[in-house]
Amino acid sequence: MRHGRQMLMVMPLRSTAMVLRRRGRAGALVLAATAALPAVAPAADYAARNVAGWTVAVSKDGQGCFVTREFDRNGGTTVLLGLDVDGSNHLSVLNPNWSIKPKEQLKLSYRLSRGGYADHFAVGIRSEGKQGFVSSFEAQFPTYFAASRALHVSRGDVPVARLDLTGSGAAVAELRRCVTAQKAGGAAGSGKGGERGATGEAIPKDPFAKEPRPDR
Repeated sequence: MRHGRQMLMVMPLRSTAMVLRRRGRAGALVLAATAALPAVAPAADYAARNVAGWTVAVSKDGQGCFVTREFDRNGGTTVLLGLDVDGSNHLSVLNPNWSIKPKEQLKLSYRLSRGGYADHFAVGIRSEGKQGFVSSFEAQFPTYFAASRALHVSRGDVPVARLDLTGSGAAVAELRRCVTAQKAGGAAGSGKGGERGATGEAIPKDPFAKEPRPDR
């Protein structure tokens, strides 16, 4: 446990934009996110289940699993963490109010409970009437995600999302079991949460607009 905390504390000391420094990977990242988004029925026998307010299911390409949750503020924000059998991961956040374009490339800052990723590469995506973005992280990211109470995303000085990660520990543990089942070649309702930071900072209805305005 101590070792895990030390790793989390190191995160703010280095930028991990290097993980996706080459923008040529943008297309592959969009494809990975699209494969994880629950647009169609899963491609394996693992039954989707609800764990601590999160939904865990198999990716539609059968190459991994994802954990997702929908938040009812700001028009409905969806967060999805996908984990593939090869160990790669991708985090997607979507909202129907956002104007970000598919394949648009930008840098966002992600803040977890004990660390963060500054100016991290992200790519615009669209799914089921929602626009958003996807980023890939180092292999330890699901562990950091599971240990965090909240995830804050910002575009420069503009807040994008303030997401409650309560229950993510149990959800990520089940996510790993799901991935293990896919590796073995067989099968072994989402919750609601707040989206306002502890500081009470108002989040714009569309943080990707030219002049973002707080959603009152």
